[in-house]
Amino acid sequence: MLRRVLALLVAVPLGVVLIAIAVSNRQPAQLILDPFRPDNPALLIELPFYIYLLGTLIIGVVLGGVATWLGQSRWRRTARAQSRRAARWQAEADRLTREREASAHAGKNLAIAGR
Repeated sequence: MLRRVLALLVAVPLGVVLIAIAVSNRQPAQLILDPFRPDNPALLIELPFYIYLLGTLIIGVVLGGVATWLGQSRWRRTARAQSRRAARWQAEADRLTREREASAHAGKNLAIAGR
């Protein structure tokens, strides 16, 4: 519950700021991707300025997520290995429990037959 409240306390002001930026930066801006001929560029993109800002924000979030995911690969690999190891030990424990129960059951049958 606390996490949800904190998320709302961050998301709502952030949303208000992003809407204010979008409203105040509606004029078109040119993105020139030809550094050698800026007066007559081969590749020119003209969009409202807020789209560049929001696009940069989205790209930053995606790149940050990818960097975090790649940085945690060692821990995910370790967790998978430990999970396999735990499953192997659990299977071994289950097998030994079944053998012990079968042995105990066979012992009871011998005791009953010996009477």
